[in-house]
Amino acid sequence: ALAAAGAAMLRRSLWLCLCLCSCPARGLRIHEYLYFQVLSPGDIRYIFTATPAKDFGGVFNTRYDQIHLVPADPPEACGELNNGVFIQDQIALVERGGCSFLSKTRVIQEHGGRAVIIADNAYDNDSFYIEMIQDSTRRTADIPALFLLGRDGYMIRRSLEQHGLPWAVISIPVNITSIPTYEMMQPPWTFW
Repeated sequence: ALAAAGAAMLRRSLWLCLCLCSCPARGLRIHEYLYFQVLSPGDIRYIFTATPAKDFGGVFNTRYDQIHLVPADPPEACGELNNGVFIQDQIALVERGGCSFLSKTRVIQEHGGRAVIIADNAYDNDSFYIEMIQDSTRRTADIPALFLLGRDGYMIRRSLEQHGLPWAVISIPVNITSIPTYEMMQPPWTFW
């Protein structure tokens, strides 16, 4: 287990180094990480890592210091949402599966969401990022779409269920270069 964790940490460090060394400083590029912090509930007050979609969706032009992260109902967000009114002007947490990443992004956009975070449906995935790509339908989406590890998405949803909360409060994006390493609150189940 330690060897696998070390290998995952090494892969992530090498990948981040490659991105930082080969990409211009202007905005996020393919395979770069974007960070967000859960502010509430307190038991998951960590900084999470996500990756932007490869070839669709918008970028974060605004930093949100406090915005709701609302789990979609149904979780896969492949059609009409039961809680669409709560997604309006917020960020949706969606689960992978059932339809394309682009279809999910469009559903959230149609409900007025400012962005979508799509968590892997493999709840034990704590190190492998999926490259979210266009689904060849020639449709577009304007809001940012991010991929989140399955373990992270599961832990966020589980915490909300345990507390009986309809959403988390997050800050996104978070500039981790301005945070001293000893102050970074990383999820204990994920190796950075």
